[in-house]
Amino acid sequence: METYTAMRHFADSWGLLAMAAFFVGVVVFTLRPGSKQKAKEAADIPLKDD
Repeated sequence: METYTAMRHFADSWGLLAMAAFFVGVVVFTLRPGSKQKAKEAADIPLKDD
């Protein structure tokens, strides 16, 4: 099997599944309880006076 064909087959099957799982993981991590305060602190960093 040619390298290009093997990589394309992988991307069409397991690669897509891995990217979807990563996306769902990032969304869950971002929206988890307790992350609002950390996001607020990170958003306020540019506004802090040194």
